[in-house]
Amino acid sequence: MLPCFDKQLIMKRRVLLFFLCLSAIASAQDLHFSQFYELPLLRNPALAGIYTGDFRATSAFRSQWGSVTVPYTSQAMSLEMKTGVSQASDNYFSVGLQMTRDMAGDSKFGKTQVLPMLAFHKVVSAERDSYLTLAFLGGVVQQRFDPTQLRFDDEFQNGIYTPRSTSQIFTQTQLNYLDASVGLSFASEFNNGIRYYIGGGLYHFTNPKVAFYQQDEIRLSRKYIGNAGFMLPISDYQDFIVYMDYFQQGAFTQGQGGFLYRNQLWSEDEDRVVSLTGGAIFRWNDAIIPILRLDYHKIGIGLSYDANFSKLRPASQFRGGFELTLSFKSHLNIRNSSLEKTRCPVGFD
Repeated sequence: MLPCFDKQLIMKRRVLLFFLCLSAIASAQDLHFSQFYELPLLRNPALAGIYTGDFRATSAFRSQWGSVTVPYTSQAMSLEMKTGVSQASDNYFSVGLQMTRDMAGDSKFGKTQVLPMLAFHKVVSAERDSYLTLAFLGGVVQQRFDPTQLRFDDEFQNGIYTPRSTSQIFTQTQLNYLDASVGLSFASEFNNGIRYYIGGGLYHFTNPKVAFYQQDEIRLSRKYIGNAGFMLPISDYQDFIVYMDYFQQGAFTQGQGGFLYRNQLWSEDEDRVVSLTGGAIFRWNDAIIPILRLDYHKIGIGLSYDANFSKLRPASQFRGGFELTLSFKSHLNIRNSSLEKTRCPVGFD
């Protein structure tokens, strides 16, 4: 005689497994963008302020895995503003805001972040434009999912699907928590005009709890980061730029890096430049990403596409994700504008 199983117990275990999967997504790896250099606050909050100008706004849209399943979509908006400490000082402050929103899968599992940023740039050597930066990033995060988009065993009666007939009750489909990160970076230049930076930081150092069920002790893993980059001027109108990142979050590690070649087509002053940039980013064991960018005066537009070669390749057929970025940067008509300074944090844009 076959043993008799409690269907409600089986269902509860499956629901619990579903929540564990949601929590695993939340506690494993953060969302990422292929044009990561456009969103420095997601790389390391201490990379804020390394651009030409006083103000920068960047938006990004990403659609991933549309060839495999329901597309994963991500949006981001980053705002940064620099201001001098005083007319007599080469030190700077940067203030900013990082906002992201992503959604994945049939359950529309998503996360929204609103993270203010504060950074202080301390001049180390005015002769070499050397700056040491300490920055903090932190704010409110919301996680959510839509149970009405899911199907459960008890919705099938005699082989016929009857929507909304499940006996499962979800008491919590939204979770809010506080998150915080810190970063440190050093930016400078060599005598031959090569500009560079190195940095490191710690994301989610508060280790916030991310379980939908309060009795589950599931927390967001801390993420340790390392960053480096340099810009080599080839001529007065051409630059070669390299970016490198390394992340470790829980049991997951990720390395990414690549190069961009920028050709300045026309220039009148720092706010009126036309340039075309091309290159590629390599994400270790995941994808190679060709990139094309056009800068027209204060506005920049970037396009990239992930050619996936990970273990998902048989299903993805090398098709990963499309990404679009739009940025705006400018000097401001303020007393402590960096236009009035002989020294300011080096720019890679």
